[in-house]
Amino acid sequence: MLAGEGRLVLDAARADEAIAGLERTLSEVRARLRLIRIWQCAPAGQVDDLPDDVGRDVVEAVFADQLAPGRLELAVVEIPKYIEALRRARGEPPPPAGDTTPS
Repeated sequence: MLAGEGRLVLDAARADEAIAGLERTLSEVRARLRLIRIWQCAPAGQVDDLPDDVGRDVVEAVFADQLAPGRLELAVVEIPKYIEALRRARGEPPPPAGDTTPS
């Protein structure tokens, strides 16, 4: 909204840096959600059978979701809105509807 009204304006370099950070965050959130979904479908107690780094990632993702249920799903919805606003703030047209791939 602010970018559309011209009240949020950033130079291209700062906007690109912020967009890249948000895209990395969005990628991490999606990865955590994938881990949670895989874990939910796996037989109980199987985390011990996973490689250490994968098991640790599963535990961290599940723990984060237990601390703030639904926040990862909300982030997947909200972060693209911020990315679009930053693109508008730097004068870049928004991507086509439904396109959430980084440019």
